[in-house]
Amino acid sequence: MRKKLTGLIILCVFVFAVLLSGCAGMQRASESNFKTPVVTLDYVDVAHYFGWWYYSSKVEPTKGKAGNNAGPLDYAFIFNIENPNSFPVMLDGFKFACVIDGFELNSGYSIEAMWIPAGKTNQLKVEVMYDFMGALHSLLIVAGQSLKEKGMGAVDQIERIWTGAPDFSFPVGVTQGSAVFKADGLTRVATFEGTYP
Repeated sequence: MRKKLTGLIILCVFVFAVLLSGCAGMQRASESNFKTPVVTLDYVDVAHYFGWWYYSSKVEPTKGKAGNNAGPLDYAFIFNIENPNSFPVMLDGFKFACVIDGFELNSGYSIEAMWIPAGKTNQLKVEVMYDFMGALHSLLIVAGQSLKEKGMGAVDQIERIWTGAPDFSFPVGVTQGSAVFKADGLTRVATFEGTYP
């Protein structure tokens, strides 16, 4: 029994030593070696599509209250997040503005923390839902003049976006993107933008 116990103790000490040597060889982040991870837009998908329809508050619904309503449009933005460091980093904040057919209509963000292993690339999917009234207000505020110059009304532009979404008849992209990364008490911020297709 004593020989078995001694053997078990020796085995435990050996395993512990191997684990410690592995941890000792791991590099830690410092101001000089912490490289900012790289974020790229990989692709965009229409996550949910309900078609184009709109009815005004003058139309009496079968149930519920009347209102200005339309089918929502849901895009999924998929990003590659590359960690060029020899240590893991944590994604701790992610946001961007969405550009559809040349118009900034909404913003996307993720509040989930994600660890990216050393030298690896993770993917992050962020869904952004568009609704008629939000898109209308955005277009009227930021693009009223350019729509007027194109001879197109805001509702016509929204219809173009909704009906053209399934076959990507216009580019969809991100701008003003920022991602916050942390490792060993240090922080780096990556900026990004991209267009699909």
